[in-house]
Amino acid sequence: MTNYAFGRSNPSPAQARPVGFKPSALLATGLLVMSLALACLVLPSAGAVAQEQPAVANTVGTAPDGSKTHGGQEATKDDMGKYTMSDGTPTYRIAPDGTMDWFAYSGYRRYHAECHVCHGPDGMGSSYAPALANSLKTLSYEQFTEVVVNGKKTVGVGTADQVMPAFGENLNVMCYLDDLYVYLKARADGALDRTRPSKREDKTKAYGDNENQCFGRK
Repeated sequence: MTNYAFGRSNPSPAQARPVGFKPSALLATGLLVMSLALACLVLPSAGAVAQEQPAVANTVGTAPDGSKTHGGQEATKDDMGKYTMSDGTPTYRIAPDGTMDWFAYSGYRRYHAECHVCHGPDGMGSSYAPALANSLKTLSYEQFTEVVVNGKKTVGVGTADQVMPAFGENLNVMCYLDDLYVYLKARADGALDRTRPSKREDKTKAYGDNENQCFGRK
């Protein structure tokens, strides 16, 4: 057969087939290639799957010294009696005999003086404010600080908007911001139950000096 458009002769279909050619084999190969192409379009990469996996839940753990801390990480104590993790984030510490660090104890007191009217006793929430014992399962220290200092408005929750007022100028909150975080983190991790703390570390002089300075007291 002559292809007049290009000035050359094309072989007939029968002549163009190589020896041993089987149409069924070509069809099967084509289907396999199409299947692999579709799989590449549909299935995410291994990296994408790994990114979609939920983060490990925050829980209480046992530190090397036998105390309870966030995730069982070793905590360092400063002169104010505050325990921090390796990245500088405040954390609770409950000794093997049940003695609670001062910041967690102070946070318990401050929470029930300033926060529980809206957020419920022990961080359990109310009909118009979220349970902070749940919120701090996911909120970071920085996010917690941002919301407390600047407030937050959540639109369209339930039958009305939820508004968290800003406490950035309220010294009764700001002077104890780390205390509140440590207590609520302990509640969120399950390190503390809803009972009143019975044992605690002593308040240090450095803590008292810092407290007085925050309030402008001499």
